[in-house]
Formats: sequence, structure tokens, C-alpha cells
Amino acid sequence: MSATTRKPRPKEADGVHYRFVTREQFENWIAAGGLLEWAQVHGGEYYGTPREPVQDQLNQGNSVFLDIDTQGALQVMDAMPEAVSIFVEPPTIGELEKRLKGRGTESPEQIEGRIAIAEHEIKQKMRYNYQLVNDDLDVATEELCRIITAEEAQE
Repeated sequence: MSATTRKPRPKEADGVHYRFVTREQFENWIAAGGLLEWAQVHGGEYYGTPREPVQDQLNQGNSVFLDIDTQGALQVMDAMPEAVSIFVEPPTIGELEKRLKGRGTESPEQIEGRIAIAEHEIKQKMRYNYQLVNDDLDVATEELCRIITAEEAQE
């Protein structure tokens, strides 16, 4: 489960959507090498993936799925070259902006920042093993399942 220093949004719960932690706790994880990946984004907040729970699952033979940004994904790809990476992108930047506005959780300035980040991240998509356009959720889910099935068959 990802961790963040940002405050929970309405209807988000600690331990369900994220681990909401203090800046001090997050910076202690960074110093101790306790994060598989991390970044400071979206207004200076930290986001990252604690290393131990991921490694525990892998040691048990389980697959682990991380929903992370490009900065984090590139860190994971460097740390774990065997990881399978899937870049999920919106059909258009306009559609992404519409989705962000529809959430009603960010200011226009925050949305503008997220759009700029998305445009930069889309330029990195060819560094991933797979690229997937999330135009229709059902179709994108089916494609994701096909990728997972194909990868598991190769193990």
C-alpha cells in the first residue's frame, strides 16, 4: 500500500486508500532505505511505497501491483529489473482534465499542475513493457487481465 504525507480526501481512510503518515515518518523511511520508490509531488507532498510489505508478498510467491507515477515506476524498474511495467494513460489530455475536474478535489492550479505532469509522464511511456489507454474502463480492464495472464504464463 502506498503511503503519503498529504491529508486524506473526503471518504478516504487510512490503511484503505493510502497509509497517511507524517512528514517526519516518511523522511525517516527515506533515510533508512525503507521505501521501494518515492517522490515529492503535487504541492510538495511525499508519496511512496514501503519496501517491506512488497518484499514480504514477493517472498511468499505473490504478485504485487503498484499504482505509482512515472518517477516511482522508473525507480522500481531500476531496483527490480524483473518487474513488469504497464503505463496506463488517458485517451486525451482533455479527457484527463475533465476527469480531474469531475473529482472536485483539487483547485484549478492543482489540476493545471497535474496536467503538466501527465504530459511529461506520457513522454516516458515507451520505457514501460506495456502501454494501455484507459478510454473505456471495461475494455482497459480486459486488456490489463490479458497482460497479466500472458506474463504469468511466462513465469
